[in-house]
Order: sequence, then structure tokens, then C-alpha cells
Amino acid sequence: MTRIKICGLARPEDIEAVNEAGPDFAGFVVEVPGSRRSVSREELKILAGGLRKEIKGVGVFVDAPEELVAGLLNEGTIALAQLHGREDEAYIGRLRKLTDKPLIQAFSIKTEQDMERALRTTADYLLLDQGTGGTGQVFDWSLIREICRPWFLAGGIGEQNLRQAVLQIRPWAVDLSSSLETDGRKDPEKIRRVMELMKKLRREVKQELKQRGAEQ
Repeated sequence: MTRIKICGLARPEDIEAVNEAGPDFAGFVVEVPGSRRSVSREELKILAGGLRKEIKGVGVFVDAPEELVAGLLNEGTIALAQLHGREDEAYIGRLRKLTDKPLIQAFSIKTEQDMERALRTTADYLLLDQGTGGTGQVFDWSLIREICRPWFLAGGIGEQNLRQAVLQIRPWAVDLSSSLETDGRKDPEKIRRVMELMKKLRREVKQELKQRGAEQ
């Protein structure tokens, strides 16, 4: 079943909204200069600490010091780290020496070569996006190839195309942020609606798989 990550949480009200809605992952942009969604390490601890235990916190980092990423993982403030900058295999190797926690690496997919590069990463999870993240734009999904590990589909996903993303692309998880905002802030009603839609889509997929099993 496709999982869902709601990213860019920055306020106590955002935590209340996701706790009520119940996504699988909650994402926080950590100490990224220039990002309106950025939170400090101290703010992250408070926000992530307020999540329901079944919702996994994800820290989103852009070329951050390895010690910052590993520290937040090892102390349990976040469960996963998402690398969204220019981090390379050398960076991942250094990070692996500091922590054994799971890593997500994000890639901007604009060409077939971008997809090939993404498939070569040693990160535990892939995240395929358009641009640098948070743009609210969809990339060309026809560029996606078979991926033999869990992966997130991001970039411009919302109520209007979530059905297509889940039923046609079948990612391991979808990542939503901008589409769940009103005037630059997370909108609890939009979060509620998209989670209700996701639950409906999961039921459809479950029924489809059940029918396929019966036919075989």
C-alpha cells in the first residue's frame, strides 16, 4: 500500500493536524537558510516530539554537517534523514560511519540521465522530485524506471492528481507539501481531505489485488 509523507511542518498547529490525520511520515526542513519552512534543531525537537508514536519523523537536510544529521538520528529526534542537497556518495559514506539509521536521497528528475544517477545511490530510499523541492510542480513521470527499493514520489502532488499517482505510478510513498498549504501555511482541512482520499485509494488497491488473486 502506498504510504504518505506530509512535509514542511513548522508549527505546533501543523503537528495537531497531522496527528489527527495520521500520515505515515512527517517531514521537517532542518536549518536550511532561505526556506520559509525551516526549523531550528531546538524547534525540531519540540515539534517532532509531539508526533504520535506511529508517525515517523523525517528530517530534511540540504548539505548539512554530517554531525548534525547523525546526532538528530541517533538521539531519536527523527527516524529518517532526507538528503536534499548536493550530497554525494562520499557524504553518505561519512554519514554511515556516524549512524546506521535509514537515509532518503532526493533527486531532481528532468532527464533519463537524472534517473540513472538516482538509481546508483546507496541510500536506503529514493525520493524523486522536480527542482529542489517545494516547487509544487510535477516532473515527467514517464522518466521513472523500475526501482528495486522503497521510493517516494514528490513534486506537485495533491488532491487533483493523487489518484493518478497512486493507481498508475504505484510509488512506495508519496510526498506532499505545497498542495496542503493556504497562504503559505499548512491547512488542516486540506490535510484531512487528502488523508481521506488516500484511505479510499488504499481500499481500491486492496480490492484490486484481492480480485487479481481470485482470478489466478
